[in-house]
Amino acid sequence: MPHPSGFKEVLAQSGLMPQEALVWTKQNAKSLFIGLPREVSMQEHRISLTPDAVGLLVRNGHQVLIETGAGQAAKFTDTQYSDAGATIAYSAEEVFHADVILKVQPLTDAEIEYLKNGSTVISSLNLPRMTKEYFEKLNRKKITGLCYEYIEDNGGGMPIIRAMSEIAGSTVMLIAAECLSSVNNGMGVILGGITGVPPTKVVILGAGTVSEYTARIAIGLGADLKVFDKDIFKLQRLKYSVGQNIYTCIIDSNTLTQAIIEADVVIGALRAEDGFTPCIVTEEMVSLMKPDSVIIDVCIDQGGCFESSEMTTHDNPIFRKHDVIHYCVPNIPSRVAHTASQALSNIFTSFLLKTGKTGGIEEAIFANKSFMKGVYSYKGSVTNAIIAKKFGMNYKDLSLLSAARF
Repeated sequence: MPHPSGFKEVLAQSGLMPQEALVWTKQNAKSLFIGLPREVSMQEHRISLTPDAVGLLVRNGHQVLIETGAGQAAKFTDTQYSDAGATIAYSAEEVFHADVILKVQPLTDAEIEYLKNGSTVISSLNLPRMTKEYFEKLNRKKITGLCYEYIEDNGGGMPIIRAMSEIAGSTVMLIAAECLSSVNNGMGVILGGITGVPPTKVVILGAGTVSEYTARIAIGLGADLKVFDKDIFKLQRLKYSVGQNIYTCIIDSNTLTQAIIEADVVIGALRAEDGFTPCIVTEEMVSLMKPDSVIIDVCIDQGGCFESSEMTTHDNPIFRKHDVIHYCVPNIPSRVAHTASQALSNIFTSFLLKTGKTGGIEEAIFANKSFMKGVYSYKGSVTNAIIAKKFGMNYKDLSLLSAARF
């Protein structure tokens, strides 16, 4: 029989007895019913959860329903998901019976019809392609919608956007090399430079994550690099991140025009403002570029920053205008779907586990202000001011609803 030495009281006062917190977590935890439909739009090959992530979620008491073939394009099989504990559904309609729908691309009209009232949808939004009717349909079904573009972490960063930007930035120079190749009827020059031959000239518009990773590869290949942005702080941060004394310049019409005229490759990677990318390169500027030079508009899904840009697909990724090669595919990370799916899964696994422990989606929204910023629709109301203003819809401030709960 232990001696009543007061040791228990000492532990309690020092915070080393967590039993009360554990009981609270168990009582408030909620099992999530997660649906993973197969992507049907825009040649999307990614999936938001890998089999390993599904296994972890299932072991923590959550249920995952996945449509057959949903992971096939990312090289994940139905067998892998089934072995991880997921239930395989053989129709999209069945998957949309889940409480939480997790997908990559925005919902199609058919998928909206499949949704059950009051469910939650987590996907990208691609605001420039949205219509007022899209949000009205969600509101009629009292859907809570969260989008990749607005979800933040506790540090104020956007983890999904950053992860996909890292992939896009790492991939974009490979795309440029393909477009410059003689076998693709390009300029027939090597991307970078070799001894005795002048390096290729690369211009990057924007100084964010895409630009950072693109710049690293361009510098490693020996390219002559110039980076433009309208924010001096972003340019300073880029130079620090890359660790090189690269050429940077504030966007100015004369300087920028001359750089574009001389460039072999111009990459548009400007950060979207209120859901739309500013168009800063006019068609006249494009017409002055060298024949067979290359434009890659990474931000075409947000409107693009070249006036001459037109959205393309992975099957037909390029077109020529003013004898300049344009690559304007909106979902570049889908080129490397396996890697991109792993990156998405890393983010969503943690997010879903925390959501379950908090008590479900609704509790997580009001318990985490960073998470709340990702919500654009809540139980029949638009909760994003930008969307409400763009489409002339009624707007509800979630922070006010949060205050009313307490």
